[in-house]
Amino acid sequence: MTFEIGVMIGVIFLAVVLFSQERIPPDVTALGLMLLVALTGLISPEQAFAGFGSEVVLMILGLLILTAALIQTGVVDYLGREILSRVGDNLGRFLLLLMVAAAILSAFMSNTGATAFFLPIVLSISRQLKVSPSQFLMPLAFASILASSVTLIGTSTNLVISGLLVTAGLEPLGMFELTRIGLPILAVGLLYMLTIGKRFIPDRGFTQEYTDDFEIQPYLTEIEILPGSPLIGQTLSQSGLGHDLDLTVIRVVREKEEYMAPNADLVLENGDLLLVEGSRDTLLSIEENKGIDLKPRKDIKDADLQTEQIGLFEVVLLPNSLMIGRSLEDLKFRERYNLQVLGINRSGEQIHELLGQVRLASGDELLLQGDRSKLMILDRENTLRLIRPVHWRALRGRQAIIAGSLFVLPLIVAGLNLVPLAVSVLTAAFLAFITRIITPEEAYRSVEWRLLILIGSMLALGQAMQVTGAADYLAQQIVDTTAGLNPTWLLAGFFILSMLLTQPMSNQAAAVVVVPIAIQLALQLGLNPRTFAVMIAVGASSSFLTPLEPATLLVYGPGKYKFSDFPRVGLLLTLFILVISIILVPIFWPLEM
Repeated sequence: MTFEIGVMIGVIFLAVVLFSQERIPPDVTALGLMLLVALTGLISPEQAFAGFGSEVVLMILGLLILTAALIQTGVVDYLGREILSRVGDNLGRFLLLLMVAAAILSAFMSNTGATAFFLPIVLSISRQLKVSPSQFLMPLAFASILASSVTLIGTSTNLVISGLLVTAGLEPLGMFELTRIGLPILAVGLLYMLTIGKRFIPDRGFTQEYTDDFEIQPYLTEIEILPGSPLIGQTLSQSGLGHDLDLTVIRVVREKEEYMAPNADLVLENGDLLLVEGSRDTLLSIEENKGIDLKPRKDIKDADLQTEQIGLFEVVLLPNSLMIGRSLEDLKFRERYNLQVLGINRSGEQIHELLGQVRLASGDELLLQGDRSKLMILDRENTLRLIRPVHWRALRGRQAIIAGSLFVLPLIVAGLNLVPLAVSVLTAAFLAFITRIITPEEAYRSVEWRLLILIGSMLALGQAMQVTGAADYLAQQIVDTTAGLNPTWLLAGFFILSMLLTQPMSNQAAAVVVVPIAIQLALQLGLNPRTFAVMIAVGASSSFLTPLEPATLLVYGPGKYKFSDFPRVGLLLTLFILVISIILVPIFWPLEM
């Protein structure tokens, strides 16, 4: 083992640790790893940065722009509305149509995007039918993930693996090459979720009130401003109730006037009755020196926190939201948007204290109070997703037809091998701009830049594994260790390895670590590298054991799931996928070259 190989193996180990701990955002981790292999001289700067100009990254950029065009012109909403209009009040039919619709969308756009689209629909219908959304949200996420191998663009992981094949001097994956294994997996997966899987899904109950759903009742208290209180004459901002004491003033009642979500400049007066959210211990400690009288209430409902103009809203942070990784204080959220956060649901846990200091994460569910028009702006900008109630985008007629055509035609052209997929997709994205069905500003707001940075940076890691010889060295170690072992067991081993790595790491990062080793192993054994690449593609997309996959993370909070719910439902499904893959992959992609 050379010094360069040793350093490279150390970088791989560091990558697994950092991605698993998630103390640093995955895209930042990937960027740091790219810089590390460049600074240590494992590869040249040109090789390190080449990933950002690669076919894979540009192809994903084009697909994200075309997907944004479908959403902006109302095509996605139209399809969802047409499908779900046939549901009625039949819960079994709703579950079937939901999973099929999510799978169809996910086959041609990201599984996270498909899940995010149907999430508000599920919550709205569950609310109307008064049933627990937990019965539908996990099947929604799983159906989206199951469709990952139906087409090449079903997940960016497939595109990354295709790019790694090209780097190794092999042919890229075809548009519908994976369909042969993807459709059987999807069919069996949907059947499993509709029969066996749904029996393991917990029923977390249904709550009609936001105050119950976010468990804010124990934190709500009315306080009265007493004569002589030092708060009299001060604005809400000057009073220190918010910044200093971490109390959220939800409502101010003055004689017959009611100020809901009051402005920071509102001047407090004697006799004002304030409804506040915060720690009862804090209120008790300031009761005397602030000149207030506590008036605990246990009958506060949603109606007490809303008016015609001011409402309560449940939202979820999307993976590409600019709010992720920042606190409400950093964002100056209330001042900027005239909205205030009353509670945060993260991974099933309710957060009520020190809300302004909590660093927001993808999938966080927030309870907001404020002006409805302000919230709709944030929803349109994809900063967050309003999940109740549902507002459908209107179909834009001719623009919708153009958007649909521009999305479908490049796939057909690439499927017939007339033009490379990256060229056809980027051409379609360019035409979307010049036909003005979507503006560059709208498109760029919808692009998951974190994903592009992650993939562009991780491709440098894959390049470094090839250049340093680390992939060849690790493959040789596996060959020596498994001498005489049936190649089918090696296939199963790579499926399990990629599947396990993809639980704590991103799917793309897991693929970049495993695929170069598998390719070198296959070449040393005289086997077909494509067989191993396809097996890893399936394994890296089998993210059913934890809620750490972005699609499952989106439903974790709204479904009130526990971490243990996912392996209970997902373990048997993963085993079914492994068995199907072991049988079919060597048939469609023979091991012998």
